[in-house]
Amino acid sequence: MDRWTGRVAVVTGASSGIGAAVVKSLANAGMIVIGLARRVERAEELRQQLSEQAAQRLHAIRCDVTREEDIVDAFDQIEQQYGGVDVLINNAGIARSGINLFTPGNADPLRQVLDTNVMGVVLCSREAFQSMKRRSVDGHIVQVNSVVGHTVPAFASFNIYPASKFAVTALTESMRHELRIEGTRIKVTSISPGLVRTEAVPSELKTGQTPILEPEDIADAVLYVLGTPPRVQVHELTIRPVGEMM
Repeated sequence: MDRWTGRVAVVTGASSGIGAAVVKSLANAGMIVIGLARRVERAEELRQQLSEQAAQRLHAIRCDVTREEDIVDAFDQIEQQYGGVDVLINNAGIARSGINLFTPGNADPLRQVLDTNVMGVVLCSREAFQSMKRRSVDGHIVQVNSVVGHTVPAFASFNIYPASKFAVTALTESMRHELRIEGTRIKVTSISPGLVRTEAVPSELKTGQTPILEPEDIADAVLYVLGTPPRVQVHELTIRPVGEMM
């Protein structure tokens, strides 16, 4: 991680769960971290969990990744105040429970999932890439994907969520090719966790004997892929809790 010391990392969905854990890990590793979140006050409160030095490296900007104007404004602000983006962690993601693909009137919640999980990734990556390209930075884009972006479990209804994560899997490969064709050495990595203890997971799955990961496990994976030598690109990293059935 030494080559990233003092460089700028942007983390979407930074207010809780995996995003919060990644923000803290990157700040502790010496990076200047910009947390993008709708609940910006919660991202700012993460400073209280850091050392004084690391807390000074953490900043937060209000941003709803379903709104292109929010994304463009946030990245413009990052360019002006911090010089640009060196690392992007596309973590923001949602799922909608209580409906299936055939539920009448389901268009709005399903569209929210696609706008967050797919278009949010595309638009944030676009803005980060433009910043990296302008400054000739060999940066890194990391997608927080899911194991259901590779196979759909048969024991529950996940409605459109797996489709959104399959899209992230395809986007990662498409970005790799586009970055190569552009002649850059910018890396792109997909990290696909199994079940993680976050606010999005129902409480009954976070108790008892259900195998589950902690957000810090995913933050450790982010540090690992960022810490690889410039010649190495970890394209896909799958992380499951021991004993998981999915």
